[in-house]
Amino acid sequence: MTDQTEDFRLASSRPLEAREKRKIVFSGFALAMVGGFGLLLLSVIFAVSVGAVSVPAETVFGILLSKVAPGLVEVDWSKGREAIVWEIRFPRVLLAALVGAGLAVVGAALQAVTRNPLADPHLLGISSGGAFGAILALLHTGLFLGLLTVPFMAFVGALGATLLVLGVTRFAAATSADRLVLAGVAVSFIIMAGANVLIFLGDPRATHTVVFWMLGGLGLAQWSHLVFPLVILAVCGAYFWARAGDLNAMTIGDETASTLGIPVARFRLTVFVIGALITGVMVAFSGMIGFVGLMIPHIVRFVAGGNYVRVVPASMLLGAIFLIWADILARTIMSPEDMPIGIVTGLIGGVFFIWLLRRQS
Repeated sequence: MTDQTEDFRLASSRPLEAREKRKIVFSGFALAMVGGFGLLLLSVIFAVSVGAVSVPAETVFGILLSKVAPGLVEVDWSKGREAIVWEIRFPRVLLAALVGAGLAVVGAALQAVTRNPLADPHLLGISSGGAFGAILALLHTGLFLGLLTVPFMAFVGALGATLLVLGVTRFAAATSADRLVLAGVAVSFIIMAGANVLIFLGDPRATHTVVFWMLGGLGLAQWSHLVFPLVILAVCGAYFWARAGDLNAMTIGDETASTLGIPVARFRLTVFVIGALITGVMVAFSGMIGFVGLMIPHIVRFVAGGNYVRVVPASMLLGAIFLIWADILARTIMSPEDMPIGIVTGLIGGVFFIWLLRRQS
């Protein structure tokens, strides 16, 4: 009888031990996220201070405080330096953070629902649609909406590509993960063929602008533009985080997810549409930036594990930090000229995956 009582006591203590372990893991992750936010803030300040014209960090803080709380600090800097910091660099750095976070969280979600480690936001033809719209605006329609023309046309193109992918999946009854990916790849090839036709028919003197946009760039960032990626990222990122349990189940397999009551086909399509929305908005303001959504989720899972309760926020945070530093490199390597940021992310991403292949072997 004593042995049975002892066995019962040990068995009842195991759930408590599991809860304690979860608390330790969660507290460690929370501390890591706090440290990550601190690193993000330092990255923003450093990114604003460096460039063709260097600005001391204390001046950056002073300009920021004077804009947030006028009269709080004494103005001891020139109007030109204030314009560089506030009107040019701050919007650019914040746009880099938003785009990096958006592409990373979309990549993480797509890798879960497709169970494909190579899935990324550009897999579904969305970026190709954005490129088509931007090329149409730059070479053929003109800037009929001013500086908003290119982002607007890029978003319309991305939205059209998403609708086309959904139409192809319905026509081909492609509800499985592999067939959805194949439909996206097919649509991407078709749209890029159309985009190449637009380049061929356009003014050769303007093609350098198209090439720069297709390789990614943040130079057109403005304060008035940031509200669109911010709102979309906040709403859609919150949705992915709220459905972290379903994303965990999808990584195991469709059968397991179905037994847990998840409508697999509908949920996968929902993730694709939301991912298309985020990607379309980000591509509209930054151009085509590759490897962020492909690489960042792998790093996060390597460090924080595969639970999407941690993967979703950590991917957003690390994606923001990564793209800020990629933009710093793009602005400083060939200063005062801006290198397309897609070149930097492509180089880093290629080296990363060579290392990943070596590690897995």
